[in-house]
Amino acid sequence: EDFKMISISLDAKNQPTNVSVVSIGTLNSSLCHPREIFKVAIISNANSIIISHNHPSGDPNPSKEDISITSRLEEVGSLMGIPILDHIIIGGEGLYFSFKENDMLK
Repeated sequence: EDFKMISISLDAKNQPTNVSVVSIGTLNSSLCHPREIFKVAIISNANSIIISHNHPSGDPNPSKEDISITSRLEEVGSLMGIPILDHIIIGGEGLYFSFKENDMLK
């Protein structure tokens, strides 16, 4: 299973208006730049977004890179007026990690 990152664009009532795959990577890495995520958000007229990706290893705990890109995306979202409401990492067997639930968003 390959790594995939998706962006969910939400309207002002937090209803999804668009779900897009913004990056497909290899088994243990992905090249995901904020411009791909926010391009979709802008085209979708998003009020806010939720991002999500899977960990093919099955372990949903965030890596240093996950924490770093989330922080960067929060900064970009703040500048653009499109906040990141959550970043959810999907693991195996129904396991997941939510940055929001773990108080890791600003």
